Amino acid sequence: MMGGGQQQLQQLSQELQALDEEIEALEAEIEEYESEKADIDDAVEAIETLDTGETVQVPLGGGAYLRAEVQDIDEVIVSLGGNYSAEQGQDDAIDVLRRKQEALDDRIEETQAEVDELESESQELEQQAQQMQQQMQQQQMQQMQAQADDE
Repeated sequence: MMGGGQQQLQQLSQELQALDEEIEALEAEIEEYESEKADIDDAVEAIETLDTGETVQVPLGGGAYLRAEVQDIDEVIVSLGGNYSAEQGQDDAIDVLRRKQEALDDRIEETQAEVDELESESQELEQQAQQMQQQMQQQQMQQMQAQADDE
């Protein structure tokens, strides 16, 4: 009798651990999306505030930068995804970037919904585990009581 309950409890605890890991991974995804949105905000702000002829720092990667002069602020090259980029005017570039943010908002919403679902599943399993532990403790108490009565 004892062995079965213990096994079920172990299984529940493994399921809970798997859920927790999945939740953590999804929350890390949400953080990445939020970071991408912040990068887009920075880009939009730069496009809106920079003028032709101004000097900017251009990242080369690896933490290295070059100083460069903005030749034409109305020629912004925007990544369209899938290794494609296009030259856009200032306003169009901002529109493209804002649409990217909206897509990220949708992804954040979907991912958050998944997290909420997994968290409620996790709470249910925790309650089940607690109930099982209580039942097992009661059984142990009853067995101990029965042994004491026998003596």
